Amino acid sequence: MDIARASIDKPVNTWLLVLVCLLGGAWALLTLPQLEDPEFTIKEAVIITPYLGASAKEVELEVTEQLEIALQEMSQLKRVTSRSMPGLSEITVEIKDKYRSDTLPQVWDELRRKVQDTQPLLPPGAGPSRVNDSFGDVFGLFYAVVAPGFEVAELRDFARELRRVALRVPGVAKVVIHGERDERILIEIPQAVLIQLGISPEQLAGRLQLQNAVIDAGRKSLEDLSIRVSPTGHLNSLDHIRNLYITTPSGDTLRLGDVAVISREYHEQPRQLIRYAGIEAVTLGIAATGDSNIVDVGHAVEQALQAHMSELPLGVQLKPIYQQHEIVERALNAFLVNLVISVSIVIIVLCLFMGWRAGVVVGAALLLTVTGSLFLMKVTGLQMQRVSLGALIIAMGMLVDNAIVIAEGMLVRMQKGKTAREAATGIASQTQVPLLAATVIGILAFSGIGLSQDVTGEYTFSLFVVIGLSLLLSWILAITVVPLLASLLFISINTTSDSHSVNQEQQESMLSRHYRSALQSVLRHRRITLVSLLLFTGISLVAFKQVPQMFFPNAQTEVFYVNYWREQGTDIRATDRDLKALSEFIAQLDGVQQVTSVAGMGAARMMLVYQPERTNSAFGQLIVTAQSADLIDELAAQITSELEDYPQAQAWVERVRLGPGKGAPIQARFQGDDPEILRQLAETTKQLFRDSDRLTHLRIDWRQPERVIIPQLAEDRASVLGVSRQDLAKSLSMVTTGQTIGLYREEDRLIPLLLRAPINERGRATQLKDRMIWSQATGEFVPASEVVDQFELSHEEALILRRNMLRTLTVSADPLAGVNIATAFADIRPIVDAIPLPPGYRLEWGGEYESAGDAQRALATQLPLSLLAMVIISVLLFARIKQPLIIWLCVPMAICGVTWGLLATQMSFGFMALLGMLSLSGMLIKNAIVLVDEIDQRILQGETPLNALVEGSVSRLRPVVLAAATTILGMLPLAFDVFFADMAVTIMSGLAFATLLTLLAVPALYSVFFRIKVRTEQQG
Repeated sequence: MDIARASIDKPVNTWLLVLVCLLGGAWALLTLPQLEDPEFTIKEAVIITPYLGASAKEVELEVTEQLEIALQEMSQLKRVTSRSMPGLSEITVEIKDKYRSDTLPQVWDELRRKVQDTQPLLPPGAGPSRVNDSFGDVFGLFYAVVAPGFEVAELRDFARELRRVALRVPGVAKVVIHGERDERILIEIPQAVLIQLGISPEQLAGRLQLQNAVIDAGRKSLEDLSIRVSPTGHLNSLDHIRNLYITTPSGDTLRLGDVAVISREYHEQPRQLIRYAGIEAVTLGIAATGDSNIVDVGHAVEQALQAHMSELPLGVQLKPIYQQHEIVERALNAFLVNLVISVSIVIIVLCLFMGWRAGVVVGAALLLTVTGSLFLMKVTGLQMQRVSLGALIIAMGMLVDNAIVIAEGMLVRMQKGKTAREAATGIASQTQVPLLAATVIGILAFSGIGLSQDVTGEYTFSLFVVIGLSLLLSWILAITVVPLLASLLFISINTTSDSHSVNQEQQESMLSRHYRSALQSVLRHRRITLVSLLLFTGISLVAFKQVPQMFFPNAQTEVFYVNYWREQGTDIRATDRDLKALSEFIAQLDGVQQVTSVAGMGAARMMLVYQPERTNSAFGQLIVTAQSADLIDELAAQITSELEDYPQAQAWVERVRLGPGKGAPIQARFQGDDPEILRQLAETTKQLFRDSDRLTHLRIDWRQPERVIIPQLAEDRASVLGVSRQDLAKSLSMVTTGQTIGLYREEDRLIPLLLRAPINERGRATQLKDRMIWSQATGEFVPASEVVDQFELSHEEALILRRNMLRTLTVSADPLAGVNIATAFADIRPIVDAIPLPPGYRLEWGGEYESAGDAQRALATQLPLSLLAMVIISVLLFARIKQPLIIWLCVPMAICGVTWGLLATQMSFGFMALLGMLSLSGMLIKNAIVLVDEIDQRILQGETPLNALVEGSVSRLRPVVLAAATTILGMLPLAFDVFFADMAVTIMSGLAFATLLTLLAVPALYSVFFRIKVRTEQQG
């Protein structure tokens, strides 16, 4: 079918296509979901199992291992890591990359069944296990609620009220509150009183539990009604607890408030403490639904919360910490401006070098391709974010190439006197199949990333889809819209009347003459040319080793962190005290907008690339917002200098990094059984890291061993006196954190009732030996000194980490400021690899080396299929072997331009640069296909081989140069974007050299493969 001629003969259909692209693009631009970065699924779930009173080793062997054994039966499992701590097991389950977000709920259901089936195997007192599969939820709207002068409980109530408001906003999926202080009811009874009355803590607990139990009293039928019976008497106030009567063994009845001090207090050591600008706060994290526009949802939430603030007491403030909708709006607006600039640059270049008529035709096709691609993004459910929009700019050269070939072919034919229909039919019939094949090959160049199943492939998947859609659309528009527009604008063109065209022809003739002369020289010295190219390629491959390597760069966000670690076992209040002082210093620095401190664990996941730290009282983090991202390095230097005044802690500044990947950039993992040997290996590695002049912020994830008081139970005497280990533990808890003896119900909250000794009996550790222990056997109190030989102060492992059921200790480090990660890793790796490992122990490298390796391996598994498909299409297109071989021999040579471009600009070769290489190969193959096809067609039409080779190459000069020029200039805005900069340089420098390959190396190879005798034919 002659599509090009039909587009002119039936213009209504073509104009309908134009209208769909324009209106559909406008609709998509207004309604496409917007994000800052593409989403990727965090395929992780966390299994949390309490085992109060157990040591980390007991938790590891009795709880963690039992669960890990059960989890190993799951075929979907990729990796299991665990943290065993005193009283708590945390297991992180990571699912294989091939499982996408829509299949994960079924996987999590199976995971829950496995965990549930394992509960009977856990020791008494352990569990129940809780599975958290929403670990990857992103709360992009992140606020602090502060209320100076109000109680912490009131602050919590204000936050809960705001949560209800936010949940009513359309598009809001989830709201979490962090930083709430747990409360408890304290019943403090002196030891002497308990002894005098002869009441054990268990008896008192039983009395409270009976009084406060929820018991069904049934229903009573009364005529036609069924009425529920609900007795009073449950504990509903502190006075009610005080007025509770208890009976002593002697039969006396007394009021609890007469012998105990009953109060309501906050937990002394909360799980998390948050401050905003030094003031205690709670945070409100708001997550939007996956199909919503975060910009619209963000503005709606902001409006709703601000409207409700007037209903709260004066002094309650809502402070934004991270507002994703504003960042997304600002980033996308800037990116859309870059897109407009790129399109404008391309159109201007086309008009300058092709004349305004041809420039308008190709420019209109480009504009329609962009708007049509936005429409197709909307239809296929894609989002508007950094990668999907960047794909349009990346594909810019290939998008205009189809239109340039058709427009220029019609222009040349119409200048020779042919009608628009004849010109359209002639050029389309000759080039539409090669152009389609080249377009498909260009798409397949990106299919490796599109089919990659790892998290990096998911992160960049939209790039493949958008490029595929836009390139196919550009081919469709090139053979439909371009002929129609050319038939309207080129109708008045002839070789004499259009002065601009004449000047243009003269300019082109000059360029063509120079190129023809250069090409003939290359053909005369083709062997020297090809050998020189091979040598240059070899040199470039060697020089490529000097190009800095990087997986993903730092983000240009104004937010950065200060990570703060004190000695393992530090009281959270001490960590919070340090953070408060440090935040006051940072808040006074020029360029700092706000500071939020979080002690005890990380904040809510406010951005997808933020990895919150798990619960640890020794950990703290400052979330700092600078006035500009450009100020972060300067602020980091000042903060690092101040951190020297905190020798009790290990602290460092961390910037937000783009893309997937987690943890420190450089990680050495040692695996084995003996913790002492693992620590020895870690210390050796830390010293090697310390000796390096490229690394800083050295740490190990097992942290320091934690101090522990060990009461040595005299089992023989304890057995005679009827005292068990459990009796001893309960008695000692009275002078430590308290013994939980019940629950107090208040609306939707359950507040623990704690029995403990007064402050004068628990102020010193030495008072442990003065405790009296209730003997269940004798019904009397027994001095602790009778059953405990001594109280020993020792150390034990407080964090035991495992990876795939092997104990794993990781030594981590960051490169010094200005040092490339890959360079630092290459420097330290052989030194650490040389450490002799005992039998049964092994070393693995994690960090960026592992993340980049995983991404490249996932890409490599799909790339052979892509390459095979590209080769097959090129062979089928020509139905011969030599032509595809000529084209593919040029592809490796493109590394020359990439190497020297990256070295000259000092850019890194990261994952995005790798995608740029794929794009570059697609452009090179596409141009080479059209050139080789042009030469073949001329030979088939009867031209001599040499003439066909030279004139065919000259005829492709302008399209190739214009496509390269428009791509390079259109890529300029991306060269200043931190995420796309290395990709932009890769494409720009690589394409500049690839253009020379297309115009010189391809003809030279063609002449060699087909044995075209240059000198002989020139003489004849």
